[in-house]
Amino acid sequence: MKYIKDQENLSGKRVLLRLDLNVPIKNGIITDETRIDKVLPVINFLIKKKSKILIISHIGRPKGKINEDLSLKPICKNIEKKLNQKVSLVQGNILGLKREDLFDASNEQIVFLENIRFFEQEEKNDSNFSKHLSKLADIFVNDAFSCSHRAHASISKITDFMPSYAGLQLETEINALKKVTTEIKKPVSCIIGGSKISTKIGIIKNLIPKFDNIIIVGGMANNILHYLGHPIGKSIKEDNCDSIIDDIFKTAKNHSCNIIYPEDVVVGKSMENNAEIKELNNVKNDDFILDIGPITINKIQDIIEGSATVLWNGPAGYFENPVFANGSHQIAKTILKKNKDKSIYSVVGGGDTIACINQINTIEDFDFVSTAGGAFLEYLEGKELPGIKALK
Repeated sequence: MKYIKDQENLSGKRVLLRLDLNVPIKNGIITDETRIDKVLPVINFLIKKKSKILIISHIGRPKGKINEDLSLKPICKNIEKKLNQKVSLVQGNILGLKREDLFDASNEQIVFLENIRFFEQEEKNDSNFSKHLSKLADIFVNDAFSCSHRAHASISKITDFMPSYAGLQLETEINALKKVTTEIKKPVSCIIGGSKISTKIGIIKNLIPKFDNIIIVGGMANNILHYLGHPIGKSIKEDNCDSIIDDIFKTAKNHSCNIIYPEDVVVGKSMENNAEIKELNNVKNDDFILDIGPITINKIQDIIEGSATVLWNGPAGYFENPVFANGSHQIAKTILKKNKDKSIYSVVGGGDTIACINQINTIEDFDFVSTAGGAFLEYLEGKELPGIKALK
């Protein structure tokens, strides 16, 4: 790939910049600005290079129809305030937009196109739509790693029509993920959670040959406990997963990878109930398993202490209720303790994991925090992402 940071002559050039600004908005107010903060470096880089910046992004899934609730207007205002610089939003039909319609004021440097998913051609990866977008600028920069698993017009097909480069954030994301997939410093451990083991099986199987420890927590772990004959009460569990779990254990054995799962748990009679620590065989029929217990926490802490690299995707329990957040918070604190003396490289990903570490205000202290979601997971699974393939 070619990288925008290596390009010298950008003064006066129009840069079509694809970003992921799909942030949560409630009643017109942005409730989490993490994704916005992560793209400020590439915008500031292009400002300093005196480029004209034409930004493409999306919010939500308008399915090719205009939806005022999914306008980029709040994001434009937010970025305008952060940069202390005027940001314009083109709200008309961009299908009729011409190059000369943009940057009509000499001092105008940042222009947004309205939500690109208002146009059905975007998700159809329409070649003519990409060609039309390419005529509005001189070069293309993809700084939306989190959208790069989508074969969409402004991600994939656009690179057929103009010189194309990877942005600063995209490069950072790939370099971080390489350190837990191909450029690993061992011993390496993965903590993986979530409710469905079937959605993470591809990742687990891809990582087992490379990792020393795979630690399975959260709702996924209930499937393993059930498979091993332990009672799980009314806890969340996926059906028909025994063959998947059997395959995980066999693959791990073949590659000398340790599979770690809860040895004790924290239960409640409901999601809002008080927490009670229990040994596995003491879980009652009306119990919900909602966190890992102290024995399991200690075991995971020991594994982290002995690791040089750690990947974390998915909280250990129902962290939304503070009484069931201890397992996740202790994992975070143990990683951060190692981070402080630079004895571990830590990569964290997944919306729930980010929300969890935000509870204890530690997001800035990990080596890398990915907001990429699906792209993050597909990369870990070993899939080639359409947006990355297009840049190559």
